[in-house]
Amino acid sequence: MCRAFLPDEVDDDIVCEIVDLGTRAPSAGRSQGLHIIELTGSDREKLWSKSLPGERRELFVFQGLLRAPVLLMMFVDPDAYVERYAERDKAHTDLGAGREMWRTPFWFVDAGMSAMSMLLAAQAHGLGALFFALPQPEDEIRSSLGVPDHLETVGVLALGHRDVSDPQADGAGRSATRPRRAVDDVMHRGHW
Repeated sequence: MCRAFLPDEVDDDIVCEIVDLGTRAPSAGRSQGLHIIELTGSDREKLWSKSLPGERRELFVFQGLLRAPVLLMMFVDPDAYVERYAERDKAHTDLGAGREMWRTPFWFVDAGMSAMSMLLAAQAHGLGALFFALPQPEDEIRSSLGVPDHLETVGVLALGHRDVSDPQADGAGRSATRPRRAVDDVMHRGHW
C-alpha cells in the first residue's frame, strides 16, 4: 500500500483498464453490483476539504496521500444481488427474497475481490495504490456526490505515481509491526 504520491496525472486509459480489470473479478451469479465514482482534480480536493478541514489536514499523518491524483470511490448495490437471485435460474436459493436472506453479504465479498484486482492491476502498471475507508463525514460526502441511498459504501482506492522521495510511499502503516499469522495458525485440516 502506497501512502505518498506524486501529483502527476495518471493516464485515463490506464485508470479505465484498472477499473475494467476490477469488473472482471468474481461476482456471485454475475450480479455485478459494483459502482465507482472517479474523483480527480478539484473534485478530489472537495473530498479532502470535507474530511480533513483546517487543522485536521495539517495534522494528518499521511500528507503524501492527499496528493494522489485519482480517487476511486467504491459502492455496491445489494439489490442487484437480490434481484439477480430472484431470477428463475437462482430462485431455488431463496436469496432473491431480500437482503436479510444472505448469511454472507456477497456484494461486499465481490467488491473486495474487485478492489484487490484493481490494486494488483495498479501494481502491474508501476503505480502506487492504497485502499482505505471512505472518510467522515460519510453521509455528507455521499450526498455531495449524489450517491443513491440504496448503495452501500465499500471504500476508496487511491491511485498515482509513488513519491519515492517520501519514506511513506511504500512505508509500513502502523499495523505493519503486528506479526503475520503462520499457515498452520490459519489452515485447519479436516476439522477445527
